[in-house]
Amino acid sequence: MLKYNVRGENVEVTDALRSYVEKRLTKLEKYFELNDTVNAHVNLKVYRNHTAKVEVTIPLPYLVLRAEDTTDDMYRSIDFVSEKLERQIRKYKTRVNRKSREKGLQDFFIEADAETTEEPEPGFDIVRNKRVNLKPMDPEEAILQMDMLEHDFFVFQDAETDGTSVVYRRNDGRYGLIETDE
Repeated sequence: MLKYNVRGENVEVTDALRSYVEKRLTKLEKYFELNDTVNAHVNLKVYRNHTAKVEVTIPLPYLVLRAEDTTDDMYRSIDFVSEKLERQIRKYKTRVNRKSREKGLQDFFIEADAETTEEPEPGFDIVRNKRVNLKPMDPEEAILQMDMLEHDFFVFQDAETDGTSVVYRRNDGRYGLIETDE
């Protein structure tokens, strides 16, 4: 069962809005074999130019479903996000279920209905292979290296923690840091 955590930024989350989010996302439950309650995190945001952004994150065991959409209408954004999540589920259910069976785990997705047509699993063509030596450095130096190379991300060995880390450029122009637990 999905439990909804609906949050609003610059918008009041009315009962009608909350109900619509739940109605649209409840349709996704037919794809899951949920023994426990799973939290669906929904963020509704309205910008000054009156555009509405909807972000939905559904963390599942071994998988995180996430979609976002921005339109001039909050309800339309909710519809689009719901459709994006359903497409993600359909795209990955075969692959995820196969990997789960290989590891001896329970399937995440179930067949929703008999009419669901499985899309063929796309092949991933690796067109370039690159090996890198991880140089110990701090995140600031890694950002400088990334900017010099004009890349969107940079993998490095964190001199302080001795772990592998990644810095990346976010869509808003700021930077993010991913650290690994080793």
